[in-house]
Amino acid sequence: MSGPLLVTGGSGYLGRELLRRSPGAVGASRGSGLRLDVRDAGAVQAAFAELRPAVVIHTAYDMEDRATTYDGAVNVARAAAGVGARLIHLSTDVVFDGEKGAPYVEEDEPSPVTAYGLDKADAEPAVRDAHPDALIVRTSLMYGGAEPGRHERSATDPDSVFFTDELRSPVHVGDLAEALLELAGGERSGVLHVAGADPLSRYDFARLLAPHPERIRGATIEGSGLARPRECVLSSALAGSLLRTRLRGAREVLVPRRPRP
Repeated sequence: MSGPLLVTGGSGYLGRELLRRSPGAVGASRGSGLRLDVRDAGAVQAAFAELRPAVVIHTAYDMEDRATTYDGAVNVARAAAGVGARLIHLSTDVVFDGEKGAPYVEEDEPSPVTAYGLDKADAEPAVRDAHPDALIVRTSLMYGGAEPGRHERSATDPDSVFFTDELRSPVHVGDLAEALLELAGGERSGVLHVAGADPLSRYDFARLLAPHPERIRGATIEGSGLARPRECVLSSALAGSLLRTRLRGAREVLVPRRPRP
């Protein structure tokens, strides 16, 4: 690489793990490291022109703010293309509606049912338009970082309720970070699913994470009245054939940690 690796969203859960595993990288966020608001197109262009990154891994998003998730992604893609940087853009499994009845593959068309899913689904073609050589990586629920993440914290909250009929593909954040760093050194473009090997309901995932699994409370999406995707399981078979990094299932990672009765 002639320039540094730049990680947007460097203060986030995945961003921190990427920076921990790549000490020479530069982290950019609104809160720490290189101070950068991806919503500000001019600021993004100026930062990229000064830093001249060789690779950008774009992890910044805000589930409640389309300007960050969509506009920020486009701003980063344009700036990366402008300086000739390789771009890896993080997307999500919830670009799908969960009604396929089988794991989603890279060729499946997005069909989001949530506002955040729509923002991410809209960002994918916009990023490709701005940076045709970008690699768009769809992933799932992350866990296992140096500090407890959102899902670990929820699993210890007695007020949390978890859906038994919402299936996802939880991925260890270290596995995901290693896969992304491996992909950063390659040339693959297009779409790639990089998620955990085990399809798990949110309820079963929470039970694996919880220190007291018997206390986890379950419910159904149907009973909640919420519009949420149900079976958003990603097939990572293609990634598995390309990567040296092994994408472990949550049962493999978490079950051995359980104390024996």
